[in-house]
Order: sequence, then C-alpha cells, then structure tokens
Amino acid sequence: MFTGIVEEKGILLEKQIHGISGTLRIGASKVLEGTQIGDSIAVNGVCLTVTSLGDGFFTADVMAETMRRSSMGTYMPGAHINLERAMIANGRFGGHIVSGHIDGTGEISSIITEENATIIGIRTDRKILDLIVEKGSIAIDGISLTVASVSKEDFTVSIIPHTGDATILSERKVGDKVNLENDLVGKYVQKLLGLVNEPEQNTSESALSMDMLEQLGF
Repeated sequence: MFTGIVEEKGILLEKQIHGISGTLRIGASKVLEGTQIGDSIAVNGVCLTVTSLGDGFFTADVMAETMRRSSMGTYMPGAHINLERAMIANGRFGGHIVSGHIDGTGEISSIITEENATIIGIRTDRKILDLIVEKGSIAIDGISLTVASVSKEDFTVSIIPHTGDATILSERKVGDKVNLENDLVGKYVQKLLGLVNEPEQNTSESALSMDMLEQLGF
C-alpha cells in the first residue's frame, strides 16, 4: 500500500525488454534506505517488486500485464521516474490510499499556468472518468492529487510549484502518457452496487453518479 507522496525522482538506467516483458534498472538513493529484496516500490505509480539491489540502484521485473496497462513501454533510459516505498504501519498518511495497481493510462491534453499553480488536463477512457469526482483523489504517475474538474472527456488537476519540483509532472508535455489509478473507495462502491460496466453496455445508463448514490441512500 502507498500514499501517493513521492519520495524522490529516480532515473531509469536500463530497460531490457523481451517481447512485452522484461527488467528495469533504476537509479535511486532515498528509497534504497532500509529496502530489501522482495520489498515493493511504486515506480510512476506501478507497484514493482525489488529483485536486486546495488550501489545506488535497484532492479525490478515487469510482466506483460504491467506493460499493457501502463505507460512503461514509452520509458527510455535517462528518464526521471517517481518513486515511493510501501507505507510502513506507523507512517504518516499524507496522501490517499494508493494500491499501486493502476487502472489505465491517460494523455496530457493541456498545461496552463495560473499564477503560482499549473493546471494539467488529462484525457482518458470513460471507465476511468466514471470513477473520478470533483475534489476527489486520483493518483497520476503515483502522485496523490486532488481533482479540480471533470467532464465526459477529461479531467484536470492543479499542482503547486513544490509538487512540480518534487515529481516528474513538471517535465511532462502535452501528448505524454501518464499512469492513472482511481480512488480505491470508489471502485469498491461501484463493485458492491453492481455498477461495473460490461463492454457492450451503454455507459450513460450504468455509470455511477451522485444522483444514483442519493437514490440508494448514500
């Protein structure tokens, strides 16, 4: 389990891909403190298992399912990466509950500066948008962020300078892919209410909404 509070920006030193799976070697420092083989580290929001440790780096295997679901196929050696160790039981919960199991990807559609904030628009699939609520939480590349607005096509977040400096978001450009993980609570509510959409269903008829929750007594 993670909190979405990025501990450091690592660097992708090497990527060995065979077919659609392989191994990453990532340069880091802070997240290596106390880390052992078998521990979990969120890499741009994707929970990966440490398979080896070296002087200033760790390696992790990436399976085909992870490559299909995430933006990892676009990473090139030299790229900066958000890193966070799994939360310890007595740690501070500064963000929100992040599992490290992403729901899919989005594409940055706009970047607008507004005084000391940067507003980032992200276009993504309807199945992800259905679980996003204004002022709710979402993890973008492993960063816990508050949703500023949401529509049927995209959503926006507003970041402060510290978040831009401490993560890779300030390096992102329009058209870049990002990993997205919906708020875990919303996914459980959707499942328990039987509102998970089948591929052939009309999403406008089955999407979770505030009106529907009120009708069901929430």
